[in-house]
Amino acid sequence: MSYDSEYQRSLTDPEGFWEDQARELPWFEFPSSILSKDENQTWRWFAGGRMNTAWLALDRHVEAGRGDQVALIYDSPVTGQVRKFTYAQLTDQVARVAGGLTALGVGKGDRVVIYMPMVPEAAISMLACARIGAVHSVVFGGFAPRELATRIDDAQPKVILCASCGIEVNNVIAYKPLVDEAIRLAQHKPAHTVLLQRPQQLGELNGPGDLDWQAWVEQSEPVGWVELDSTDPLYVLYTSGTTGKPKGVVRDNGGHAVALNYSMGAVYGVDAGDVYWAASDVGWVVGHSYIVYGPLIKGCASILYEGKPVRTPDAGAYWRVIAEHRVKSFFVAPTAFRAIRKEDPDCALKADYDISSLEYQFVSGERLDPPTYHWLQDNLGIPVIDHWWQTETGWSICANMAGVELLETRPGSPTLPVPGYDLRILDENGRELGPNQKGAVVLKEPLPPGCLPTVWGDHQRYLDAYFGEYPGFYLTGDGGYRDEDGYVYIMGRIDDVINVAGHRLSTGELEEVVAGHPAVAECAVFGVHDEDKGQVPLGLLVLKDGVNIAAADLQAELVAMVRQNVGAFANFKRALVVKRLPKTRSGKILRQVLRKMVDGEAYSAPSTIDDPAILPEIAQVLATQ
Repeated sequence: MSYDSEYQRSLTDPEGFWEDQARELPWFEFPSSILSKDENQTWRWFAGGRMNTAWLALDRHVEAGRGDQVALIYDSPVTGQVRKFTYAQLTDQVARVAGGLTALGVGKGDRVVIYMPMVPEAAISMLACARIGAVHSVVFGGFAPRELATRIDDAQPKVILCASCGIEVNNVIAYKPLVDEAIRLAQHKPAHTVLLQRPQQLGELNGPGDLDWQAWVEQSEPVGWVELDSTDPLYVLYTSGTTGKPKGVVRDNGGHAVALNYSMGAVYGVDAGDVYWAASDVGWVVGHSYIVYGPLIKGCASILYEGKPVRTPDAGAYWRVIAEHRVKSFFVAPTAFRAIRKEDPDCALKADYDISSLEYQFVSGERLDPPTYHWLQDNLGIPVIDHWWQTETGWSICANMAGVELLETRPGSPTLPVPGYDLRILDENGRELGPNQKGAVVLKEPLPPGCLPTVWGDHQRYLDAYFGEYPGFYLTGDGGYRDEDGYVYIMGRIDDVINVAGHRLSTGELEEVVAGHPAVAECAVFGVHDEDKGQVPLGLLVLKDGVNIAAADLQAELVAMVRQNVGAFANFKRALVVKRLPKTRSGKILRQVLRKMVDGEAYSAPSTIDDPAILPEIAQVLATQ
């Protein structure tokens, strides 16, 4: 099997290709239609199929005699715990929580909000909803009450499942007061809140519908799985929208299961019995696809890690987990490795651990800058695979496919489109662009299985947001280009483009040069207002530990590097050193917030920010420069 033959078949015979992938899974009733349109005239996969995602992820492995195999490994350096759950144990716990939900009146199509940190009960809650056909909406633990309230009002859950607290390195964050305030703010009032008490901080059972998790589960009778339609919704996951109101990305059951099962083997190179680790959070799409559903559907052991890349306890944390659990395929955002590189630039701590089990290192969630790519390549000696995808797609759009054919990697590129994705680069008028010409990255309909078929409760918003600009094409919102060999380069969000006197420059292009300086650990470049040129780029830099260089000298060297590598027209003249950069919890740098701050526009810290205290720190630096 070659990448080229696999990809070409997926475009020329999509129904045949995806029927073959669907037959890799057992169905209660195989789909009567592989690809069709629904009442909204939206493409849908596997209509008429009957199945259950939780059964695919759990019961069927037990029925096949693999109940004693490890399914989930909870590794929590912040609490000093490691717990392992076999497929049989996990199935039993999920069935009991599903019974508890049923007893609270939750059934097929009802919504449940899950507001938990990285604890086993978060994954168990998701699978319990899937078991009975309820639609879960996981909200990142610690989200601000107002943001949680908007999601409660949009999803209208019958029940909230939450934990009493989360742990961020040494800080304990109480969750129950945030949930109580969100319910107070929301117009919709869930009937029950079930509270998982963690010993680090107990929460109060102070509402009329509040229940204690432990007592609730102990009183619950296990229930079986519910047979569902392939096109029934599995979950709603909210992603930020340009209007400020979050968009509820809907995932169906059948297409999602087929896509994830395919991707585990084809993209990540793992099979049943292998140990797979995605170091993310269940609150993000990575946690849905590759901590919970993908690995379990495939029959892998999945790691659920409650910790950080550094400070839990040090920059060797990841190497310990890989060595201890014999991880084969590992996936994390590049920002994590930049943090490790900053504290341990020579990767010395890796020598303390035997990580010979690791065959593939995957990164995604943001652009993999070439310096970090080269650092990983030099220190790991295994394929370092950048891949690109979105909350909306649920799995890779572009990747170097470890389970199909490993191709040459090129720094800055997530390689080529994955089978099923017909990727094009279009200009503002919808014309397709040639090699090395930058434009909007779009995907031709129909999108492959697993991608969103609508936005929760607002199909028109789905059409407007994703298909309004280029009819027949899904707008990814990212800009980029393909080289003469078709390799894809994602240069950042379309609204991260800087227009300097008519020259369109991407932040990624400039950051690539700046990050190449030996003193720079990481950087953010964004456009700020300029009277003469419209916009000019400004760089904020975090220096590597132990670096001693005068700020003026560093700025001069960076200006010269940008002039040499991009051109004088870039007008890059300012680079300021800061302690840290403002990011979302998933690692994306908040360039738009930084731009507004510098330009004197009104801005607010988004709910997804990792640490709101970073913005005043940067404001102080800007005020003194």
